[in-house]
Parts: sequence; structure tokens; C-alpha cells
Amino acid sequence: MSMRRRTTTRVTVDHGRGVFMISVAAELAAMHPQTLRMYEARGLIEPQRSPKGTRLYSQADVERLRRIQVLTAELGMNLAGVERVLELEEQLERASRRLETLERRSAEMRKEMEDELERVRKSFRAELVPYKQTTDLIRADDARPGVRSIRVERDR
Repeated sequence: MSMRRRTTTRVTVDHGRGVFMISVAAELAAMHPQTLRMYEARGLIEPQRSPKGTRLYSQADVERLRRIQVLTAELGMNLAGVERVLELEEQLERASRRLETLERRSAEMRKEMEDELERVRKSFRAELVPYKQTTDLIRADDARPGVRSIRVERDR
């Protein structure tokens, strides 16, 4: 008995890379190929092209086609409504990415500010020293013989 060894090869493709011809993309999106051509003409989808001009759809394109299918078939939208919804979704995605960037930068700046405040606090601690058995604080530069301590009172 000879045991045949089965090998599996897994190929991963970039989500945005056009790999499906129109017939495959149409089948994956449960649409007629002519519908994909119409959506392309309306600007709803932009497939890539092979060197010979063949439309090549990516996984992202197929997902967008499925989204259009939900909006038209299940929610009853016309293509003008679909165009507007997709446009607004893209604007929202850009705004969300921008907000994430700003929040990340804000956190970085907050950390820098806290670090700087701590550095300043430490430098003040180094300058303020107790003087001659008293609890009065004076600047280190003024802690010379013959210099009187200066009482610092806080406003209440």
C-alpha cells in the first residue's frame, strides 16, 4: 500500500488586487455581468484592468458589489441613493481615520507635556532646600553664609 501525501498550497492575495474576471466577480456578488458594467459606467465600482484591457475585480470590489446589492435589493434604494450612501460612508471612514490620528497625537503630546512638567518639578525641588534648622525654603543659590531665609507664604 502506498500512501499518497496530500499537500495544500495556500495563496494569499492583497485585498485590493484585481484577480477576478467579470464573470467570477458577478457570480461572487450574485449579479449579472451586465450589472457590473452598468455600475462601472455609473462610477460605483472601478475594476482594475489587465494589460490587454480585461476587467479585473478585487475582493474589495466584490464586497462593494455585495454592499450595493444590499442597498438596492434589500433596502430598496435607487442608484442615486446608493451613490450618496457610499460617498457618505467613505467620508465617515476618512473622518474616523483622521480622528484616530488626532487622538493618537493628542496622547503623545499629553505624555510629552507630563514628562516636561515632571522635569520642571524635579528642577524646582533641586533648587529649594531647607536652611539652618528651619522649615523655611530658600533657593539653593541664596543658601550662602550671611543670607537670611525668606519666608514664602501661599495665597489662600
